[in-house]
Amino acid sequence: MKNILVPTDFSENCNKAAELGIKMAKLYNSEIHFFHLIKTPVEWVKLDKQKEKQYPETVKQIGSAKANLRELEKKAEQQNLECRTFLEFDGGQANILRHSGHFHHDFIVTGSSGTRGSVRELLGSNVEKIVRKADVPVIVVKNEEISFPFKDVVFVSDFSEDVSESFKQVISIAEKCGAHIHLLRINTETDFNSIEQGLNPIKEFLKKFPHLEKYSMNVYNEPDVETGINNFLKYRDADLIAMCTHGRTGFLSLFSKSIAEGITNHSELPVMTIKV
Repeated sequence: MKNILVPTDFSENCNKAAELGIKMAKLYNSEIHFFHLIKTPVEWVKLDKQKEKQYPETVKQIGSAKANLRELEKKAEQQNLECRTFLEFDGGQANILRHSGHFHHDFIVTGSSGTRGSVRELLGSNVEKIVRKADVPVIVVKNEEISFPFKDVVFVSDFSEDVSESFKQVISIAEKCGAHIHLLRINTETDFNSIEQGLNPIKEFLKKFPHLEKYSMNVYNEPDVETGINNFLKYRDADLIAMCTHGRTGFLSLFSKSIAEGITNHSELPVMTIKV
């Protein structure tokens, strides 16, 4: 991991994401970029200084954003990290993803703005769309205080599709943190079977990772995936939930669009998604 992007609107959860990004950059000895997007009433980059004065509120907003970015830069520099900040105008998720592609980021860490249980607009973009379309792993930070280095990572899948390459990203973080990986399969009402039968796909999957040591296999019979994850978390500690996505159609067959949004919206733990 050489380059981490942290899009931010300076909300509480985005500030948590910035702190996590700095800690991850420190652990990986990565460069870190902070990115902020401002919606302006006109095409700001084409205005001269004289015309900018016609929009005093926007000028004030830009000044505040620059100051906030500088504070984040100072925090990164205090950890002896290479850091860059970016302030762009207008646009939405395309700007964030285009920016990420241009600088070849390996990872995106961001917070969800808004109230508990809700993923609102972030930097003019919907977080769920960023998660769906990003070509690199994304961690979305929610309300729960973040424990880092992660000690317990839950990887949720039905293990019916080959997600080996994505799982390598989970292993990378887990090994760096010294974390335990809990592989979790949820049998829903449509595919209830014995726990032993549910374990078979996980066992088959693990044959590709013979050197993996710190892990557990878990199968829950539940009415739906989100309930299964929540019930699992009642009895097991976790610092991060990880799952895979498809770029075009969204989440894997296990995760319908509504389930994916539910997990991303309602989980107070950080959620990491990796594109297959």
